[in-house]
Amino acid sequence: MSSPSVDLSAYRDQHFKGSRAEQERLLRTSTTLYVGNLSFYTTEEQIFELFDRCGDVKRVIMGLDRFQKTPCGFCFVEYYDRADAENAMCWVNGTKLDDRIIRTDWDAGFIEGRQYGRGKSGGQVRDEYRNDFDSGRGGYGKLLQQKVEANV
Repeated sequence: MSSPSVDLSAYRDQHFKGSRAEQERLLRTSTTLYVGNLSFYTTEEQIFELFDRCGDVKRVIMGLDRFQKTPCGFCFVEYYDRADAENAMCWVNGTKLDDRIIRTDWDAGFIEGRQYGRGKSGGQVRDEYRNDFDSGRGGYGKLLQQKVEANV
């Protein structure tokens, strides 16, 4: 019996190329985690150091703005073993890194190209709709910034 902290969440990547059953199978055997709510200023080295405490990290793939190629608040952490990834799900999810509560979720496996933001502005979609000022994620949301700039 697994711990609730390592169970699959309800979220599914809508851009997954394959059947729902195949996605479920991959998620249940994956050694890759999606890590979200990162500061734009968090480094790959910081992520590696934190997640390596739970087991041997194979690689860290930083999420990048599609146009600017700068960090945009997420990454993928790939482990060699599922048990190490499960440790990270138990112990790292919900902890603070760079004054932000980070979240982890299972990923079906990194595929080249997924490291880029899917928002219209090149970053994450959620940052386009944010109405608050968040210095760790680049200031105000992109849509609000565009409105302010248009009125100046």
